[in-house]
Amino acid sequence: MHILRVVVLTWLLTDGGAVLGWALGKQFGRQQLFLGGIALGTLAILLAIKLLVRLAWLDPERRRGGSIGGLCAFALAAPIAAMNMDTPLVPLVVMVLVGLGVIAGAGPSAVQ
Repeated sequence: MHILRVVVLTWLLTDGGAVLGWALGKQFGRQQLFLGGIALGTLAILLAIKLLVRLAWLDPERRRGGSIGGLCAFALAAPIAAMNMDTPLVPLVVMVLVGLGVIAGAGPSAVQ
């Protein structure tokens, strides 16, 4: 159950950041749309890690591993989401990879 709440919180914050970046970048063109989603999605992952540590859901000593895992998973998930923008569920579901990347990077024993 503890792993699920880490995945869900990371997923929601990353989706929120990516959607906000997408909305802000949309005004300036297609390339900036993707860049805005990547930039704010990345910041949202780092914010999620900070929040997880503050809530004591993630071991503070494993923060770096969780960040690296989440960012690597986001690097895999973002292009898949961008290529499937016409189907609304794929971009949402693919961001679950970010939460799983945080768990994989930090290690399942880091979740408290």
